[in-house]
Amino acid sequence: MKKSLLLLVTLCVSYSAMAQKLVSRDTYVHFFSETPVEDIEASLKDGVGLVNTETKEFVFQVNIQSFTFEKALMQEHFNENYMESTKYPKGLFKGKISGDVAFAKAGTYNVKLVGTMNIHGKDRAMTIPATIAVSKEGLVVLESTFIIKPTDHDVEIPSLVVTKIAKEIEVKVKSTLRAN
Repeated sequence: MKKSLLLLVTLCVSYSAMAQKLVSRDTYVHFFSETPVEDIEASLKDGVGLVNTETKEFVFQVNIQSFTFEKALMQEHFNENYMESTKYPKGLFKGKISGDVAFAKAGTYNVKLVGTMNIHGKDRAMTIPATIAVSKEGLVVLESTFIIKPTDHDVEIPSLVVTKIAKEIEVKVKSTLRAN
């Protein structure tokens, strides 16, 4: 009897903890750098995200080398010369959702993601606007568009190519989260 009760309590606690976490293993990230000389864009589809619906804490992580470019040489320069992705393989954004969102109720919610972004080994406090759409089936889609400045993360752009890389880079994120 005691073992059955203990098992039931353990299952209930595990289920309630799982119900509070939403996970994405296929978060899409796209960035675009526009200059008069050249446009540069890349994307990835294997970002990882986790949202705790009770505390509204989140963490999103990307593998820098997962970004793919139209031109292989751009991808090589991005990884080796600018992002130094061997030394700094991950990009991370963690923090808390600010604003009203009812994860159990279908609707669209405008929120802010307040946290710390780590790119190229450098932390930067950021507040990013986002939209969270909750479907009737409980599917949660988080979308955001924001700006990152390479200089904010100590990404050095050689003077030889400074006119080819924008000072501000537009980033778009779409993460479809499901109960874990």
